[in-house]
Amino acid sequence: MTEWLNIPWWGWIVFGILLALLELASPGGFFFLFFGVGAVLVGALAWVGLLAEPWVQVTFFSIFSVVASLVFRKPLLARFGPRTPDIPVDSLLGETATVMDDIQASAFGKVELRGSSWSAKNNGDQVLARGQRCKVERVDGLSLWVRAE
Repeated sequence: MTEWLNIPWWGWIVFGILLALLELASPGGFFFLFFGVGAVLVGALAWVGLLAEPWVQVTFFSIFSVVASLVFRKPLLARFGPRTPDIPVDSLLGETATVMDDIQASAFGKVELRGSSWSAKNNGDQVLARGQRCKVERVDGLSLWVRAE
């Protein structure tokens, strides 16, 4: 039953190298690398003679892979992972929006900004008429607080 698990020590090392190469071909995220490291470690320990039984090899492969992933993945992603630009939502502050429907003072309505419809609160003391331009004063989640220009 466990004949298919009986992998020679060099088989583990070849498997580990193939997994490391697969990591190079993947779009990133460091998934296959740790399984490759686990396979190479199991191959080295099997070569020395410390892991002889196939079920022990598979168990140690699993343990090494999961532990390496938990310990090293986050630091590697922080160092080599993709960079996402930090664009704050508040970059909309000071932008000019166009009122889509009349909005009473301190009431909510719709404005158009950058080609999208936004829920907006009239933060001023006068009615904003349809088509009027207004200035964004605050961003609160997906709502804009606007005032007449």
